[in-house]
Amino acid sequence: MYVLELTYTAPVERVDALLDAHVAWLDALYEQGVVIASGRKNPRDGGVLLAVGVDRERVEEITASDPFTAGGVCEYRITEFIATKTTPALAAYREQSPA
Repeated sequence: MYVLELTYTAPVERVDALLDAHVAWLDALYEQGVVIASGRKNPRDGGVLLAVGVDRERVEEITASDPFTAGGVCEYRITEFIATKTTPALAAYREQSPA
């Protein structure tokens, strides 16, 4: 599982100009089953996505394809973690720690 944390690098007005394209991009990732949660940070200086079922290379492709990235209004920080414990609703995403 990956935590994709984006931080705005441009004024929010420039971010908002790309918001519809960003939401469409997110919708496609939800349809693919790659993103299971997303939302704005508070205060609004970026956002966070949870990605599953992909490797690091694919995650980097995903973040590069974000209209926010292409528009030069954000940077991503990618963190991989092993979700060994979850709520029952997220049991399908539990992973085993490497030996």
